[in-house]
Amino acid sequence: EVQLVESGGGLVQAGGSLRLSCTTSGVTFDDYAIAWFRQAPGKEREGVSCINSDDYTDYRNSVKGRFTISNDNSKNTVYLQMNSLKPEDTAVYYCTIRVGFCSWVLKSYRYWGQGTQVTVSS
Repeated sequence: EVQLVESGGGLVQAGGSLRLSCTTSGVTFDDYAIAWFRQAPGKEREGVSCINSDDYTDYRNSVKGRFTISNDNSKNTVYLQMNSLKPEDTAVYYCTIRVGFCSWVLKSYRYWGQGTQVTVSS
């Protein structure tokens, strides 16, 4: 079965950086999209960034210019480089995958990792 494992979260001060990793296994389909979603306390889970198997990328507006998503196929790992972090970036970050193209629709993603906590202090 498909499995995703996130890592790299932690506590940083505003303006700092973190690099999240999502390592996948059991993925047998060729065309896919891997996305990062995040969920802050009391908030709905929201899409952050997405990359597909053709290396197409997309970002929510609030992280454009600060976050970069990339895919290392040799390691079966997707990264999310987060720079210039803000307190409002504080959330549990989840990695997820779906067949086909990138989507911002939460329920369109089938498999999820366990999440990794990102906390940005002011």
